[in-house]
Amino acid sequence: MMKKALFILFIMIFISCKNESKSTEIAQTTTKETTTELKSEIVETTSDIPVLNFEQFEKYLQIEDDNIHVVNFWATWCAPCVKELPHFEAVNQEYKDKNVKVLLVSLDFNLKKLNSFLVKNELKSEKVLLDDPDQNAWISKVSKDWSGSIPATVIYKKGKRKFYEHSFTKAELESELRNFIN
Repeated sequence: MMKKALFILFIMIFISCKNESKSTEIAQTTTKETTTELKSEIVETTSDIPVLNFEQFEKYLQIEDDNIHVVNFWATWCAPCVKELPHFEAVNQEYKDKNVKVLLVSLDFNLKKLNSFLVKNELKSEKVLLDDPDQNAWISKVSKDWSGSIPATVIYKKGKRKFYEHSFTKAELESELRNFIN
């Protein structure tokens, strides 16, 4: 009788372990599927921001057309930059019928954090990530007056160009734009 009880106990433990193994396998499969679903949702919500080196980016500083180009250099880790972004967004919307084109040039290091910021803040202006670590080679190509600090902005139209190494209020930005609107 004792042998029978031990045998039944052994079978129950064996079956229990086998079921636990199945449960773990199911949990792992479910976790993998959920992770895959979450990753695909994240990919769908991230911004498709072009990542450029300076050679690829430089064309944005030399567009010859009838538009006024506002090129703002910024980063998510720069508080004054983030504070002025709504002004650039507003100008982009309010002055598009006056041929004003705003380009937000991020100098961020972390693409994941940048994409998260862009999705959260729903920035509508054109955006690029300038990912060229040799700033000493290209900062003076943007402006010989640029020390490299941000925020910094270039406004240009055809032969007229002005560089600013400070943050803007909306009124200040609009005032500068009026100098370019004919």
